[in-house]
Amino acid sequence: MNILEQVLAANGQFMERFVEDVVPYCPENSKLPNRHLAIFTCMDTRLVDFLEPAMGIKRGEAKVIKNAGNSVTGPFESTIRSLIVSIYELGVKEVMVIGHLDCGLAHTTAESLIQKMLVRGISPDAIKMIEAELKDWIDHFHHPIDNIEEVVIKIRNNPLIPKDVPIHGLIFNPHTGQLEVVVDGYQACIR
Repeated sequence: MNILEQVLAANGQFMERFVEDVVPYCPENSKLPNRHLAIFTCMDTRLVDFLEPAMGIKRGEAKVIKNAGNSVTGPFESTIRSLIVSIYELGVKEVMVIGHLDCGLAHTTAESLIQKMLVRGISPDAIKMIEAELKDWIDHFHHPIDNIEEVVIKIRNNPLIPKDVPIHGLIFNPHTGQLEVVVDGYQACIR
């Protein structure tokens, strides 16, 4: 059985349990996060089914945005676009940027990634199109805590993000579940 077949089989079993066990006791969830919170974090697999429970966050309570290294690379890239929609359309009033210890991106280099792309048949011309941005992004990311501080500043200073939205920065331990505050967004927020 391939991965797609495994996922579909698991979904069939889930749907049987969902209709019998969950639907009678679970009210319809809104697309609006009822804690008015957006969480921007890393795509690391160790955070799945671990970060939100460690924060006391349940289904329907927060918008969760993920990418490699919880990085923001430009003033209107996908993370900023997601935050804009979350704030203006979905009622988000606070943002938490959550990096984590032992992040794999901290040990990656643009050159090693480029070499792996070339081995897999990616055209050198295609790589040239993104090489400068790739180097600026990956070769700059070495310390998750520094990255959290920089991302909070980028979001806070983005002219499209309202100044009354606190932008917090936290670091998560993917082995123990502990969260620590790196940036208290209330201190820099205009209310």
